[in-house]
Amino acid sequence: MAFSVNTNVGAFVALQSLSQTNRDLNVVQNRINTGLAVSGAKDNSAVFQIAQNLRSDLGGLNAVKQSLSNASSTLDIGIAAAETISDLVVELKEKAVAAADTGIDSASRAALANDYAAIVSQIGTVVANAEFNGTNLIKATPDSVSAITNDTGTQTISVTGASLVVGGANLTFAATITSAGDASTAVSAIETSLGNINTVLSTLGSGARQIDTQANFVNKLSDTIETGIGNLVDADLARESARLQALQVRQQLGLQALSIANQAPAAVLALFR
Repeated sequence: MAFSVNTNVGAFVALQSLSQTNRDLNVVQNRINTGLAVSGAKDNSAVFQIAQNLRSDLGGLNAVKQSLSNASSTLDIGIAAAETISDLVVELKEKAVAAADTGIDSASRAALANDYAAIVSQIGTVVANAEFNGTNLIKATPDSVSAITNDTGTQTISVTGASLVVGGANLTFAATITSAGDASTAVSAIETSLGNINTVLSTLGSGARQIDTQANFVNKLSDTIETGIGNLVDADLARESARLQALQVRQQLGLQALSIANQAPAAVLALFR
């Protein structure tokens, strides 16, 4: 056996082993602190690149969710307003039919005409307030609503509104009635208008269902991508906890080994006694 005080091979080996243990311990502690097995390109450049691309897709889908949510809210308001107008037009028909009765006196017809005008005014109020984020699908010159459907913003769903203003293309009845003849004419126009409102409601409802279906799909897609990212980069904390305890024991043993190795040169003194 060779003894040397200049070169302590045992100490070098113990120090290298301890240094490796400390490096492994730092890696495990970082995984436990962050919850990530791959927190940067240094850990695993290929996996980190894939995860970053998926995070980019996920960020784009978050924007899609917001766009679809805005479109859904706009359509919900348009549908609610159109349904309210449909109910008001049904009520309006009742007033017009009553006013068309030639057997009532002028005072009664005037009262019915006032009710008729009030309902028409209420329809106008509903139209004016059927707006979300500056978009109104049923005003005189109706807006359209559009939502992006993919993470690059290159695909969209669009729904075009339709005017529900009294005297417009869909509500063709007169705003006022003054005689039995006016009321009779209004009844016919109101029946046609009710059919037009149903068509508008069908269009808006179909668009809303399409938006909702796409939103559900995007939510599922986002969940799948997020799970995929987790599978790539998340740390197994149970396993890392076990490794942490093992490395801590190895660190303590390494320190003892280094201490013993550092005492070896002192054995040379025994040769000179």
